[in-house]
Amino acid sequence: MATAFRDWPWPLQALFYLGLAFVIVVAGFYVPGSPVRSVRTDLETAQQSLKPLETEVASLRVYKQRRAELQSEMDALQKQLATLQTIVPEDKQADQFILMVQAAAASSGVSIRRLTAKPVTNKPYYFEMPFEVEADGPYYSVLDFFARLGRLSRIINVGDLKLTGIGTAPGTTKYHLSPGTSVTGTMTITTFFTQAAQAAAPAPAAAAAPPARR
Repeated sequence: MATAFRDWPWPLQALFYLGLAFVIVVAGFYVPGSPVRSVRTDLETAQQSLKPLETEVASLRVYKQRRAELQSEMDALQKQLATLQTIVPEDKQADQFILMVQAAAASSGVSIRRLTAKPVTNKPYYFEMPFEVEADGPYYSVLDFFARLGRLSRIINVGDLKLTGIGTAPGTTKYHLSPGTSVTGTMTITTFFTQAAQAAAPAPAAAAAPPARR
């Protein structure tokens, strides 16, 4: 005689329910139109769509790293540009330059008697701004003056240098000389800038050597 299901021992009932649940789940995976089958299909579709997205994200990580490198390079170039604009500014900044020359002379013990601006010369990529300077002082102080000019933040060339010794006879100079002064003379001190603030005198086209610090 058949035994009712509710009369089965509880381990057999539990095993039966587990088996039934397993069958239902397995059937859900393979029976068309079942909710489980639908969810599984959506999951597979999502996984297939995820693969190209992961590839794209990986490529974007490379661009992100490259962006950081480019930003670092841009920062370095900005610093270089700021340094170059100090060495060769865009504008004349003539007043600042004159003060720099006078400060270098005073620190060296050299007296500047005359500083005359000469016409600006237009070169292919920059402008030359020369000054004719008359100065005097002890010989080694004049050498120190030239060394200080070479250490200024702007590029400076010194040319047309004409130095002579100071005569011992009274009245040989037109200025009151400081004690120890032994030489006097004139020179052309030239600095550079990149943009003409005003109309500059055009120069004939010629190959010009880039400015060099002296």
